[in-house]
Amino acid sequence: MGTIQRFPHSAKAAATNPLKMSQPLGAALAFLGVDRCMPLFHGSQGCTAFGLVLLVRHFREAIPLQTTAMDQVSTILGGYENLEQAVRTIHERNAPALIGVATTGVTETKGEDMAGQYSLFRQRNPALSGLKLVFANTPDFSGGFEDGFSAAVTGIVEEVVQPSETTVKGQINVLAGCHLSPGDVEELRDIIESFGLSPIFLPDLSLSMSGRQPDDFTATSLGGVTVEQIASMGASEATLVVGEHMRVAAAALELKTDVRSLFFDRLTGLEASDRLVRTLSELSGRPVPAKLRRQRETLVDGMLDGHFFYSRKRIAVALEPDLLYAVTSFLADMGAEVIAAVSPTQTAVLEKLKAATVMVGDHSDVETLARDADLIVSNSHGRQGAARIGVPLHRMGLPMFDRLGAGLKVHVGYRGTRELLFEIGNLFLSREMDHDEHGHAHGHRPGDGHEHGQHCGSGSCGCSAG
Repeated sequence: MGTIQRFPHSAKAAATNPLKMSQPLGAALAFLGVDRCMPLFHGSQGCTAFGLVLLVRHFREAIPLQTTAMDQVSTILGGYENLEQAVRTIHERNAPALIGVATTGVTETKGEDMAGQYSLFRQRNPALSGLKLVFANTPDFSGGFEDGFSAAVTGIVEEVVQPSETTVKGQINVLAGCHLSPGDVEELRDIIESFGLSPIFLPDLSLSMSGRQPDDFTATSLGGVTVEQIASMGASEATLVVGEHMRVAAAALELKTDVRSLFFDRLTGLEASDRLVRTLSELSGRPVPAKLRRQRETLVDGMLDGHFFYSRKRIAVALEPDLLYAVTSFLADMGAEVIAAVSPTQTAVLEKLKAATVMVGDHSDVETLARDADLIVSNSHGRQGAARIGVPLHRMGLPMFDRLGAGLKVHVGYRGTRELLFEIGNLFLSREMDHDEHGHAHGHRPGDGHEHGQHCGSGSCGCSAG
């Protein structure tokens, strides 16, 4: 693989094609996984509008997202009155089960005391004592998408979860990181329930963001884990924690309830899926279901079929840290060489990446590092750079606005790993087939400079012939 270069210095003064997404956006996604929730950005209208557009384009769903609409005056003098009015109005008009408040750069730069504002709101509005209100500090000038998601989940745990003196047999919690799509969460639920266990997902995007057609309009999130279910998480037997960025929320949950945590850094890949299935078998006391054994057999067979096409392929990956780790680990398992792993933020999980170069950067860094790559794996914002250097792009993560069904992609467990294996493997296979056909069409023969690994035009193989 060569010498690993950790976090090379970037000479750029600014991100020219950003990979990073903000903390408030991550918090909003977490709140959307709670049933009848209203995410509220404490900031200007513009802060909310941009985040709203990105989520709508990715999920192709109506996204409930409100703002305290701070202007120049309230930004300077303080935004408490805007916040109180927004919360009261939302409660009166929509009666949500939970309001999730995420700060933005405007309020964080001002230095607003959110804990103090929460206490003041409770003192001034005793009639709203039953309203579940979660505040999350999510400055968009630091951290990133995963940090905001984690802050929101941690806030929900601290505000809603209740300790329990009894344990419900078979009930387990799942803290599902933001790198899991609604399709991933649904697949994970299916795996867990096949062992006779009853999972409570926090958040549960599979019920709220997987696509529904309600009979009546609702201004809040539709579906997701209920506030009552969240409150009962203290009675679970164990908590499955998926993703490094969920450690803080897991610690808060364990501290509050004494429910033990079982950590999974990824659920993509044969070994990772084996560990999940083994853990569920131990928790339930049941043998592994026959359907999971069949899924494992087909995955192993698919890995055998596909490893020829992965071997020695050079791949650049640019994703959120935990998804970046899951994908690069899977590619390394398949024998590919990850020549560059680019993350939008610095996190602990980057130290475990198997890649020749690991750096915190943006899509323009990917463009520089991936010029001789066989494939780029990133979100839809990477398409222009990939086109400029003539390298195919496999879309993953968020946002993915130029493909249908982005939110329903499955990459976890045996079945999800198998689908990812075939998706990427077919890109390599198609490129080789196109290359061969193009070479024969122009009379190219072995030894005439058109062997694999050399560019070959304006088609998918890059051949300049003709």
